[in-house]
Amino acid sequence: MKIVFASTPSQEEEISELIRYFYTNVFPAYFTEQEIKEYERLKVLHASSRHFEHFGTLREAFRVMACLQTLIFILEASDYDDFHAALFSKNAAVLKDYGLYFPFEYDQFVTTQNLKNDLFGMYSKPANQMLV
Repeated sequence: MKIVFASTPSQEEEISELIRYFYTNVFPAYFTEQEIKEYERLKVLHASSRHFEHFGTLREAFRVMACLQTLIFILEASDYDDFHAALFSKNAAVLKDYGLYFPFEYDQFVTTQNLKNDLFGMYSKPANQMLV
């Protein structure tokens, strides 16, 4: 008999939060607002309830979270080398294995190297928040 632990709602929340972080912090550093809107339309890194069923065990959910965190770390780092390229490819492949659409190659991020085009765009992170 094999015991499998299901992913928790907090893990699903964390995965959703990491995906939001991509759209608000990572993508605006490399792509224009129009491109990001297109990625949203194409459902890049879109996690539906079907996806959460696909990575429904603790191990799978942690693996998806680790891949997203690793990709964020690589893309926010200022070092661009072969080690990062290999690590990027490996983690992107794992996300694809779990059904998350991530159509990017490492070179797409290296060639743009932090455009920061839309400082006040819909997807960029606000500089501060107003409390109501």
